[in-house]
Amino acid sequence: MADNHPNPWSILEPANAADPHAAYRDVRETCPVAHVSDVEQHTVFVLRDEHVRAVLRDPATFSSSMDAVHIGQDRPLIPLQLDPPDHARYRRMLDPHFSAARMAALEDDIRKLVAELVEPLMTSETCDLHAEFTEPLPSTIFVRLMGLPLEDLPTFLEIKEGIVRPDGDTAEEQNAERARAGAAMYEYFGEAIEHRRRHPDDGLFSALITSEIDGRPVTNEEMLDISFLMILAGLDTVTATLDCSFAYLARHADRRRAIVERPEIISSAVEELLRHQTPVQVVLRIVREAGEIGGVEIAPGDSVAVVLGAANTDPRGFHDPEIADFERQPNRHLAFGSGPHRCLGSHLARLELRVALEEFHRRIPDYELEAGTELEFSVGVRQATALPLRIRAAAPVV
Repeated sequence: MADNHPNPWSILEPANAADPHAAYRDVRETCPVAHVSDVEQHTVFVLRDEHVRAVLRDPATFSSSMDAVHIGQDRPLIPLQLDPPDHARYRRMLDPHFSAARMAALEDDIRKLVAELVEPLMTSETCDLHAEFTEPLPSTIFVRLMGLPLEDLPTFLEIKEGIVRPDGDTAEEQNAERARAGAAMYEYFGEAIEHRRRHPDDGLFSALITSEIDGRPVTNEEMLDISFLMILAGLDTVTATLDCSFAYLARHADRRRAIVERPEIISSAVEELLRHQTPVQVVLRIVREAGEIGGVEIAPGDSVAVVLGAANTDPRGFHDPEIADFERQPNRHLAFGSGPHRCLGSHLARLELRVALEEFHRRIPDYELEAGTELEFSVGVRQATALPLRIRAAAPVV
């Protein structure tokens, strides 16, 4: 990378997290594949649509193994950190439980929960939408789906935050916090698996425990590694997507009015907000075979930072990418990834996002950010620390 090029790590600076488009554009247009070296690691940033898709669809070269990212786990997270063919074995077991048809059966319950969370806000002048809606909604949905005790949700959230956003001023301190949270995750689910084996119910957790892989029962160790991943995904990424979506709508009244006046475009708006506001900025891979990407040589052991947000705003892949067009067709965004590791829970996420936007805006059609608010988002997975809204109009649902 030439000295006059912007530093790709700037994409992951806290100052850019609330609105990373300019950082994406600066790096993508000057250095679309950037090879950054330090004493310990060579990292290749990949930012253009075509290159990102190529990396995600080539797991033989760009592995998702535990070597790519360590977040306090003892073993690879299943199925995320397994490459084909092992990855496919577990997806065959898991995919039917998250099919579009199975997720559609949850719609009525999700709609009721959204109403329960939104209705108290209708009589308030202000709220912290993160604390009062975007965090409890997907977390409650997922815990209910799994059949885990709802009273344990604060424990799950604390563990999840310790893994995804650990406290600490140094990498060593953050890794220690992740290790502590990971140990707590294993302890909780070790006990939960034993309990559910003795006392099965009709929740997804019990269904997975009694599943088979290649004709044999799932082991406790495999269930621990599946559970570790599911809690992180189920409690974090949809909250982050809701935070990004509502923050955008609060800042852009015309876009908010569009979905209030024409709720039939909300499904399309969900896809566009996923693209335009990409909550998961970066996914990591590790190079297994020497080669090149975008003219840049790569070597085994190189870390690859696949910048989904930059690819989703690449003019080579999308017309007028920095405009949020709620009727964009087609919309081949990469917010859920691509290739064999494409998001297992995408059908559930889409359902939650659509119903949340529909039911919220039926009840609260007009709101804005509190005056003087400067939103803070975490990096990597763009989740708001708080989302203070002023509610300007509420409408009872007939």
